[in-house]
Amino acid sequence: MLSFEKLHKSFGKLHVLQGLDLEISEGGVFAILGPNGSGKTTLIKSVLGMVIPTSGKILLDGENVIGKWEYRENISYLPQIANFPANMSVKELIESVKGLRQKKSNEHDLIALFELEPFLDKKLSNLSGGTKQKVNIVLTFMFECPLIILDEPTTGLDPLSLVKLKRIIADAKDAGKTILVTTHIMSLVEEIADEIVFLLDGVIYFQGSLAEIEEQTEQSSLELAIASILEKEKA
Repeated sequence: MLSFEKLHKSFGKLHVLQGLDLEISEGGVFAILGPNGSGKTTLIKSVLGMVIPTSGKILLDGENVIGKWEYRENISYLPQIANFPANMSVKELIESVKGLRQKKSNEHDLIALFELEPFLDKKLSNLSGGTKQKVNIVLTFMFECPLIILDEPTTGLDPLSLVKLKRIIADAKDAGKTILVTTHIMSLVEEIADEIVFLLDGVIYFQGSLAEIEEQTEQSSLELAIASILEKEKA
């Protein structure tokens, strides 16, 4: 479904992605992991068209999408920081996004799930960080898109809301959707990810299942496996 071929991205003399080759099959949860500065955000923004690669290809269903925009109609994106217009209400924001995308939406079920009804007429500037993240999740999952990108989706969520988010992700996976997740919460990855991609300095150091990375590093958890890889690279 989504693949990258010889993808390079440089910002001046800084080489962020260094000939990255990656294939992500259709359906399932793929965790893109790596320390700060590893290239995760640049990779995601390249898929979204927010960053133009220096060279290489990004193929979606076999078509190179670099420089195009129509394909983005089939992507839902949850940014790490929810920068909403301060003076808009939650209801106004949802209606505005619906007007922009012109796709069938199911926001009512998600609003009910996260108990956002009392906040619909409140200004976004008056919401807590956790409530803003719930709105962020509603905006992401209210459209039927085959590709969903989640950048640090658990930010600010209480334990009950996190359980609900994991349920939504599981439902999306069962519906055959492809979900890309970046997160620093290793327990979340262990619970939801079908495949792990570990980036370091713009290069893929590992791609495979949780069991495979634990076996390869001879560690008993993902957190210890990642730490082992980083320690070896520092040595």
